[in-house]
Amino acid sequence: MDKADIKSMTLEELGRAFQAQGLPGYRAKQVFHWVHRGVESFKEMTDLSRELRGGLGEDYRIPSVKAVDKRVSRDGTVKYLFQLGDGELVESVLMHYHHGYSICISTQVGCKMNCSFCATGRSGFSRNLLPSEILGQVQSAQLDAGVRISNIVLMGMGEPLDNFQNVLRFLELVSHPEGMNIGMRHISLSTCGVVDRIYELAEKKLQLTLSISLHAPNDEIRSQTMPVNKRWNMGELLKACRHYARETGRRISFEYAMISGVNDMDWCARELTKKLRGMPAHVNLIPVNDVTGAGYKRSSSACLKRFVEILEAGGCTATVRRTLGSDIEASCGQLRRKYKGGNGHEG
Repeated sequence: MDKADIKSMTLEELGRAFQAQGLPGYRAKQVFHWVHRGVESFKEMTDLSRELRGGLGEDYRIPSVKAVDKRVSRDGTVKYLFQLGDGELVESVLMHYHHGYSICISTQVGCKMNCSFCATGRSGFSRNLLPSEILGQVQSAQLDAGVRISNIVLMGMGEPLDNFQNVLRFLELVSHPEGMNIGMRHISLSTCGVVDRIYELAEKKLQLTLSISLHAPNDEIRSQTMPVNKRWNMGELLKACRHYARETGRRISFEYAMISGVNDMDWCARELTKKLRGMPAHVNLIPVNDVTGAGYKRSSSACLKRFVEILEAGGCTATVRRTLGSDIEASCGQLRRKYKGGNGHEG
């Protein structure tokens, strides 16, 4: 019989399992604390008896998330390549802002969505990450860097809403007061537009920030760069976003990769403004990374400035994302491809 993944268990589940084994209730909280401090083996749980540690090792496992490569940028950004227990690889990026440390984490090994400007999808899809493997990225980076991570962005490899149940369990675990205790308002979840799951997420009424990878003002452009738009068009997506904002009271963040000559014209900004009118929204403009084979080039600084001006004149708040880690290819998917023998110049 496979051992149970103890890091993916809630405190309540652990308590019930320990009670069934005749263990006192406080033991569950002790073990939960250890697991959420990022220990890699039961031997490290030094306030437990040797007998109990041995018993835990027979019944449970702590999935491995180990850094096998690490790149440090001139601006302090750190990119990690983590190897999982089965040898699969995922990436995370640790960033320092004035408000503290944020980490961008992965939710899948690879991705099914195949957006044309993203490196991850070009490597194909292998599997979903377990809640423990998503959590392990945060813990491993925090232990390695020796800092307190206060903000999480689910915007690394994979589509979070395509791994819906495991991501929900991760959110429950990482925000637990007896665990890492990172509040929902400090967590952002990015999706390319899996509309049915946006409605399901709205029902949970979590106070996280929903971030939509929009990247276009209309269906014609979006369908060229994002295949998901052929399943759920912009009208359906924005309807779901308005529903989410009403149900949660939270403002939606729209990610918009600025691609020279593709979606950065003045008329694009005006059309986008009309589409978002009346919705509590913020547009985050991202100078696109050059993608080998796609022929994409980032918009000029003047173009970015003009785009912001048009959006704000139309009533949309907008900012240009600060570029971090450009010298270490911080966009997810690049380091993994290099490690596996690809050229990595994507994303």
